[in-house]
Amino acid sequence: MYDQFYGFEGRPFQLTPDPHFYFESATHRKALSYLGYGLAQGEGFIVITGDIGAGKTTLVGHLMATIDPARLTAVKIVSTQVGGDDMLRLTAQSFGLPVDGMPKAQILRQVESYLHAQARAGRRSLLIVDEAQNLSVSAIEELRMLSNFQLGGHSLLQIFLLGQPEFRDLMKSPHLEQLRQRVIATHHLEPMMESEVEPYILHRLSVVGWNGDPSFTPDAFAAIYAATGGVPRRVNVLASRVLLLGALDQLSEIDAEAVAAVVADMGADSDAAMEPVRPSVLDCVEEDDVTPAPAPPQKAVEANEAVALRAEVEALRARQPEPSVTLTDEIATLRAELNRLRAGQAEIQAVDPEALKDCFTLIEERLSSLEFRVGEQDTALRRVLTLLVEWVEREQRMGDPQHSAAA
Repeated sequence: MYDQFYGFEGRPFQLTPDPHFYFESATHRKALSYLGYGLAQGEGFIVITGDIGAGKTTLVGHLMATIDPARLTAVKIVSTQVGGDDMLRLTAQSFGLPVDGMPKAQILRQVESYLHAQARAGRRSLLIVDEAQNLSVSAIEELRMLSNFQLGGHSLLQIFLLGQPEFRDLMKSPHLEQLRQRVIATHHLEPMMESEVEPYILHRLSVVGWNGDPSFTPDAFAAIYAATGGVPRRVNVLASRVLLLGALDQLSEIDAEAVAAVVADMGADSDAAMEPVRPSVLDCVEEDDVTPAPAPPQKAVEANEAVALRAEVEALRARQPEPSVTLTDEIATLRAELNRLRAGQAEIQAVDPEALKDCFTLIEERLSSLEFRVGEQDTALRRVLTLLVEWVEREQRMGDPQHSAAA
């Protein structure tokens, strides 16, 4: 109704996740960097957690929209409470493999053969499991076993796990120690900061052709943040109701009074504070390694960001150079071999032409795969370094006023 009144081309605050409305808040930008870093590594598990409505599904949808399907085959499972065998069947079905009436061993052979075929075609395989907090320990272990498939020392399947905060507790299970050791990146999506609510709302409005009607006053954005805590889905629900009120009352300006009226009607408590997220063993910083300090919340967040970024950069320094050199050397060797075979092709008489053609094809596929991995690693490194530069610049901006005041 309100979309027609205000002349929108669609519903700006629909609850169904839609990557077209993706908004890159600070926490989503960091999560995207971790996902990019994980994709560049091509192995292990990436774990993204967040409260209900934090934007996990929209984040992954945005990432998938930016990936070349000719290079990466990505499938998604919205998990239910299934056991290990059912998880295997769901995975096989997601990749388009038949499973009806087949024993587990045959399904495993099918999945492995499919992943090998994808790798030989120069494509990597990615499995995204949403609502991971509903997984049983046996289902998670089945996923870990699937990640064991390799070809030439390279993993054939990478897995993203998306879940609510309780999944962090599930990962503490002593039965999942082997899985924890394979988690190469993890991030918890926090609610948006108060300063991000205004650009978030205006961004979603602009996607549906908003022309400035209705306008929002600054205190309206502050009231929306106070009532929602910055959780994207809560913001969507409240903003949608506020626009409905605006359409019914024919408002051209939305102010704090209109927001308060809707909050009262919804029975929400605008003073309710968001519960803090409990620490997890998946976090980059262990509780025992941090000395509590009476710092403001923003300072604490920045300190955690600094530690996380330093850890990520150290991980890149430890892992990036050696694989990059190895891949570069292998690419050069393969190119030299390919040129040698082509140069001597006319002189080779005893070799089956079809076999020689297959040899060329395999070498070219391997070259394409290696060059793609090198490019992904470079992209991931640039993303992490960009985050580090932004953090350093922010620290410098915050430090300059303090230095001037001290002087």
